[in-house]
Amino acid sequence: MAAPVFLGDQVSAAGYRLGGAVVRTPCPGEEVSLFEWACRMAPLVLVTAEVAAHLPHALLARAFAAGQPLVLIVPDVRGRATPPDLATVLRRQLGMET
Repeated sequence: MAAPVFLGDQVSAAGYRLGGAVVRTPCPGEEVSLFEWACRMAPLVLVTAEVAAHLPHALLARAFAAGQPLVLIVPDVRGRATPPDLATVLRRQLGMET
């Protein structure tokens, strides 16, 4: 599969589907298995912050560290959950902000 995979809510998924992504809207409890499937199948995995909140931190950390596929956490169209501000996180880690 060469198309990106989007994991998130149905409303956000509609836009990604129009853009050519394969979309999945996980039911409660399916988040981990669908994320693992997406990582095996696609060169790019887009996950809403809401779905990412249901994934184990260690699983996300391994996916980010692997670099293949590229995994991105994106906001959902309704703004119910937003991804962390990476600039703020980085400044905190460097001790530049508390």
